[in-house]
Amino acid sequence: MGGPLFRLLVPFALGILLAERFMLPLWFLAAAFFVCGVIALLLRSSGALALMFLTAGFGLAQLRTPVRSVPLGVDGIWEIEVCGMPANRGGRRVADGVIRAWRPLADASLREGRSDVRVPEDSRSRVPAIRNRWFPASDKVLLRADTLVCLSGGERIRCFGSVRPLSGGSESYRRLMARRGVAGSLFIRSHHAVERTPATSPGLHLRAARRLEARCSATDAGAVVRAMTVADRSGLTPGLRADYSRSGMAHLLAVSGLHVGIVFWLVNGVLRWATLFRRGHLLRNLCVIAAVWTYVAAAGFPPSAVRAAVMASMLQLALASASTYVAWNALAAAAFGMLLWNPAWLGDVGFQLSFIAVAAILAWGVPLCRRLRTGRRPVDALVDMFVVGFVASLAAAPLVAHVFGVVPVAGLLFNPVVIPLAGAVVMSGLLLLLVPVPVLLPVFRFVGEGAAGLLDRMARFAASLPGGAADFSLSAGWTVACYGVFVVATWAVWQHEPKKSINLPS
Repeated sequence: MGGPLFRLLVPFALGILLAERFMLPLWFLAAAFFVCGVIALLLRSSGALALMFLTAGFGLAQLRTPVRSVPLGVDGIWEIEVCGMPANRGGRRVADGVIRAWRPLADASLREGRSDVRVPEDSRSRVPAIRNRWFPASDKVLLRADTLVCLSGGERIRCFGSVRPLSGGSESYRRLMARRGVAGSLFIRSHHAVERTPATSPGLHLRAARRLEARCSATDAGAVVRAMTVADRSGLTPGLRADYSRSGMAHLLAVSGLHVGIVFWLVNGVLRWATLFRRGHLLRNLCVIAAVWTYVAAAGFPPSAVRAAVMASMLQLALASASTYVAWNALAAAAFGMLLWNPAWLGDVGFQLSFIAVAAILAWGVPLCRRLRTGRRPVDALVDMFVVGFVASLAAAPLVAHVFGVVPVAGLLFNPVVIPLAGAVVMSGLLLLLVPVPVLLPVFRFVGEGAAGLLDRMARFAASLPGGAADFSLSAGWTVACYGVFVVATWAVWQHEPKKSINLPS
């Protein structure tokens, strides 16, 4: 099942998973990698090759395991950079942050008139020698602030406080945060912030989010446009998030393959005229790949968008060279590249959902669409849209039940219908973001927020249906069993279907 690169991905990912439960000396892993490589080369052994990739994944995961560099529960002075757009949650301002430096507190807090800052007794004996020294750090932290603190994306804050371990949510959520390098949470009170420095050079993601925020209305529809276009979810209310989650439409709020695909086909269509000139096709290919990756950067490089960008780039190169595009190898190449860069992505639910959905589309959606062809383009387009949406939703259902404890039954039927609306939202959001002519902005805002409003109403309706969402939590063992059945059933069906490849025109 799948291409040769896909079959090598399995032991590589298994090695990353084993590294989460076991520790082995790096010298042993290096020796095992070398020996397995020699055996695979001399004997052409596929088993030795699989073991070589397994040890590679094992060793890479150990080397790239996040190491916390800040203490927990110790009062100190923290220099924090606010990342992304802060949001209001339950009467508090919340944001992601990165600790750039920290200094432990001793009796210096009392001299500065901050008697409310408690210094742990067990740290007094070891802090005085280092209390005036700043320690560099790069740990991520979840920021919480009271209503008197106005957080701004990109700014740096120097404040008093202590980093606390993550306590809310499920155990799986805390493990996910640990894989993402989140050390803990930090609460900022208004009288604890001692110095603030505005952002001098905000990144592309922050600039895009601010620009779109200024051009969208302060409504739920405007918040959905911002979330679907540049992954800025700061304007989404908890109620709206819950409606999208229970309706099975939460994936629309995360920039993924659907959004990247719209950019891919839009730029290809706009630059179709370039092929009329000499070497114009090279210019088009470069522009398409650059546009796709620029959009992913503007969205903050979420895992699902990175996967889609890698596959879109490989497809564009296949179009440029008139070669055969093997989707399974493209999917495996995207996974390999992402896991080489960050092995912890394997445990990220966004990464998992993205690859599971695409694998299901390739294994079941594409063959079903091919069998249901009628020869009439409008009918085929509707059938393809429904089949692809249904297959992707069905494949993601076990993982959604395991992570979120809910089975969005209504989403199996609603997801195929909302794809055109999602396309209208993303395209309008891109035009709002890029078009410099102010007179056209009301038109794009009307179309984008109108489509987003329809999505909101459909999400609320689907979430309110009796039986539309079932509260059901699937254990890890049963989740693995469900996907094991999926793999076995796919393999059995593929044994009776000849392999096919598609030659794409240049």
